[in-house]
Amino acid sequence: MEINDVIDLRSDTVTKPTPEMRKVMYEAEVGDDFFGDDPTVNALQEKVAGILGTEAALWMPTGTMSNQVALHALTDPGDEIIVDAESHIIQYELGTAATFAGIQTRTVPSDRGVLDVEAVEAATRPDSPWFPRTAVVCVENTHNRFCGRVYPLEKIAELSEFVRSRGTALYIDGARLFNAAVAAGIEPSEYVKHADAVSVCMSKGLGAPAGSVLCGTGEFIERAKHYRIMHGGAMRQVGIIAAGGIYALDHNVERLADDHRRARDLARKLADVPGVVIDVDAVETNIVVFDFADGRDPYAFCEELAGRGVLLVPFDPGVRAVTHLWIDDDAVERAVEAITNCLTGR
Repeated sequence: MEINDVIDLRSDTVTKPTPEMRKVMYEAEVGDDFFGDDPTVNALQEKVAGILGTEAALWMPTGTMSNQVALHALTDPGDEIIVDAESHIIQYELGTAATFAGIQTRTVPSDRGVLDVEAVEAATRPDSPWFPRTAVVCVENTHNRFCGRVYPLEKIAELSEFVRSRGTALYIDGARLFNAAVAAGIEPSEYVKHADAVSVCMSKGLGAPAGSVLCGTGEFIERAKHYRIMHGGAMRQVGIIAAGGIYALDHNVERLADDHRRARDLARKLADVPGVVIDVDAVETNIVVFDFADGRDPYAFCEELAGRGVLLVPFDPGVRAVTHLWIDDDAVERAVEAITNCLTGR
């Protein structure tokens, strides 16, 4: 595997298809996905549904679109969803739930991304004509803004029991669900069986060039197809991309453990760098977040570090590094060296 001279730790979305993945994409049989005629897309959807234990699945171009189509399909205009205040849906999706679906969000605090059932219960609206209907509770697994924290299975089960008792849906933003499953040593379907719908991403740690897959009941997916058109439509002969997702599921799931190991190694080494503030124990999967003892500007730091061949992203108040398919042990060592030299002015 070729490792680039530039060490790109901005995200696990920066991976490029391997030659083997490119070959299967080149050879993919395609058709018009709008009509359900793309055999490779259909195969990917069936594969993901089988892995996650759901009735059906629907390919989406992006994770954000997948989240928003799911929320649109699970709600009616004027409904309310409950979500962690630091979730991707709140922080990075530009208020789309309100703009497209006509729903409002009610945020609740969490324990590093894990919702407290009592807090959710307190935020759930009473059944009254005076209040919006609490339609969906959303969880994120793993949690982007909390160092890729794995949502504990027992907590999802507890939350699911409560929301279903209230007639509310549970949605899992599982962009990195396979990371969570590998780290926890369980099948991803163990998480999904507690939810009404889930989205998983092919283009992060799994290394495919694009795409997410939304899963749920057959009835939910038929409704989601309607909203996928509203949010942008089908993409015709998309089997070329879907083939990368199939390859990723066949070859790149178990190796996520390597990314997790390297992330922990990076965190441990950064903990020894003067001026770095980091909670090593918070690193559970492939995301490392650290801050600076001197309160320096993360944007200026990332710009200077880029000049040394290492790419990170500002992650208020610190910076984020994400290990992935194209980061090997040597890249971790070189990244630590560059960070150290940048902080010490060498």
